[in-house]
Amino acid sequence: MPLARTTTVTLTTALALTALGAPTFTARADSSNPWVRSWGNNSGAQLGNGNTQQQLTPTNVLGIARQDVQELAAGGTDATTGTPATAATAFAVALLKDGTVMSWGANTSGQVGNGTLTIQYAPAAVAGLSGVSHVAAGLNHALAVQNGRVLSWGGNASGQLGNGVTAADPGGVQKTPVRVQSLDRVVDIGAGCDFSVALRDNGTVWAWGSGSDGRLGTGAEANSNTPKQVKDLADVVAISVGCNHVLALAADGTVKSWGRNTDGQLGNDSTTKSAVPVTVQYLDSVARVSATTNGSFAVLDDGSVRGWGDNNSGQLGDGSTDDRTTAVPIDSVRGVKEIAGGPDHTIAALDNGSVIAWGSNAGGQLGNGSGSTASTSPVVALPPGSDISHVAAPTNGKSGYAY
Repeated sequence: MPLARTTTVTLTTALALTALGAPTFTARADSSNPWVRSWGNNSGAQLGNGNTQQQLTPTNVLGIARQDVQELAAGGTDATTGTPATAATAFAVALLKDGTVMSWGANTSGQVGNGTLTIQYAPAAVAGLSGVSHVAAGLNHALAVQNGRVLSWGGNASGQLGNGVTAADPGGVQKTPVRVQSLDRVVDIGAGCDFSVALRDNGTVWAWGSGSDGRLGTGAEANSNTPKQVKDLADVVAISVGCNHVLALAADGTVKSWGRNTDGQLGNDSTTKSAVPVTVQYLDSVARVSATTNGSFAVLDDGSVRGWGDNNSGQLGDGSTDDRTTAVPIDSVRGVKEIAGGPDHTIAALDNGSVIAWGSNAGGQLGNGSGSTASTSPVVALPPGSDISHVAAPTNGKSGYAY
């Protein structure tokens, strides 16, 4: 999500390398490659490279130059085997600087927005969308802001499309964009696994869809197929949405959270869910926030990073596999421009143009070519000088994107 507050990171490339243990980069700098990059699990064609083969190192998203991309959002989950097997829902949407939107990947719920339920192996335009300022991707639905209004498409079983309907025909899916009811002047959006969140220009936050675990922040756990205002929350400048929880950054640099908390992702020194916003403890001077699937990160004004929540695969990057119910320093990471994560891995774009990753690597989601080798400390997916400023990760999948 684009964030309203910014910070100038003065750390040099040398310092960033020192923080990573001064690894030796064998890959060539990627600055000459103009395309959006993707890697990891590809069972839903979510990498956008024309096939469904796993990629252990970054590949090219077909036909999208990163200089043309304003924002990229990844959603969905990977296919699983066993009994019962599940189909992939993983997909991605990209907002171009001309205000149009492209999408690709799995399309089981119409989340690609092309009017069909057919998988899309390479990026194609979402018909009828122009003048868009933000996009977001959930587990099987997508959002776009157009002239301050929110459009939505995809799965709608919990009312996450916000159009006053809980299930469209057939089977609770909407294959083309529809308008979210009674919401305007929206400046930021986020999509969880089965709910949606919007920030208005007056600093209020609104949510709709599944209310389980209190993720709508209304004080109750009932579903809503139209937007409801989050209680007791004002002066918000940025939001970030995980699978089942939400982070909100206030103008004074404090952070509020609500929703599921089984892994400590609310950061309030408990594992108790909350249907109203609570304060993330031991944080101040926050410049950016990022909610991963079941975890959370904050980048402070001085460029340092704090993390909390699920850490069973070392995805917090603090060198352990212990869940954290309050924010802890991530000393191995410095100079972060943007950070994102899935259920068991995290990726970050640094101020030297590189991309690093840590956590599980079962789907090749670390992007360093090591196959299934996990890492509780950062490894390099793209080396310094690769001209990367932004990263994205799916709602509940094992892949990554850089642009």
